[in-house]
Amino acid sequence: MRILVLGGTAWLGSHIVEAAVQAGHDVTALARGESGGPPEGARFVRADRDDPGALDGVAGERWDAVLDLSRQPGQVRRAVDALAAPTGHWVFVSTASVYADSTTRGTDESAELLPALDADVMETMESYGSAKVACERFVLDGLGPDRALVARPSLIGGPGDRSGRSGYWVSRFTRPSNPEGRVLVPDVPDQPVQVLDVRDLADWLVRCAEARTAGVANVAGPTHRFADHLDTARAVAGFTGSLEAVDEEWLTAHRVQPWAGPRSLPLWLPREAVGLNAHDTSRAVDLGLRTRPLADTLRDAAGWQQGADAPLSLGAGLSDAEERELLATRDAERR
Repeated sequence: MRILVLGGTAWLGSHIVEAAVQAGHDVTALARGESGGPPEGARFVRADRDDPGALDGVAGERWDAVLDLSRQPGQVRRAVDALAAPTGHWVFVSTASVYADSTTRGTDESAELLPALDADVMETMESYGSAKVACERFVLDGLGPDRALVARPSLIGGPGDRSGRSGYWVSRFTRPSNPEGRVLVPDVPDQPVQVLDVRDLADWLVRCAEARTAGVANVAGPTHRFADHLDTARAVAGFTGSLEAVDEEWLTAHRVQPWAGPRSLPLWLPREAVGLNAHDTSRAVDLGLRTRPLADTLRDAAGWQQGADAPLSLGAGLSDAEERELLATRDAERR
């Protein structure tokens, strides 16, 4: 197959290109290239999709499949306008953040969506879900229901996860911040966690392109209890210390953020957002989604995070000093 990947040099895009090349396809990646070139074996077309002529280098060719990862509605609209006619099938990587309800667990593809962003450009991440809704509409309207797959991933993890979410707990258990070996964790043992390995997602997307799979599908890793996720991370790290479990109210009062970002405890979600980590993925499983063991994903995420290629500062977790400070505050409150 001749496959065009729009955005094939960053994290997920590069894994898609690599999976397609390994499957024996003729692959072209069109991207700005700010994250580097595509994996070996792929043709690279350097272009900024905000430029009017960005697609000129590929628009005159026929493609068996296009895979698009953009979050900008204008970019997707222009791509569909330029490439829909000479393309056999389209795979658009959207997000599970398109759903209007983030509280309910088990949301399937029929759930209500956010309003579509009425603009070509998503200015801030607050509009991320609405921007992806607009992108989905351009794809489905332009290609039709039989020539397009819209994939809605939840949390993606594994090697290369610059957010730090999937590698944090193994890294923290491997190198505790304090001599006692205590680790601060949110007391949410039954909260759901879904982590999908980036390599499994890329492989599945390529197989869907090969099969011309159409429709809409939530894509996520198996659902685990938060306590079980931590147990897996502890086992990977060989951690024998103790957990200091604290409730959500205490964490919020002491300025600890949920999910991601500075001064955070990754993967913990506030009660009003627990549905973000508990989507119904039965359709993707029926369509052939296969996932590796969680331990492998966490081990590889942490290994990359601790390696030379990782940035010095990742986007989630507590620093050693922050965790020690919080543990000391907790101890003082008990006296």
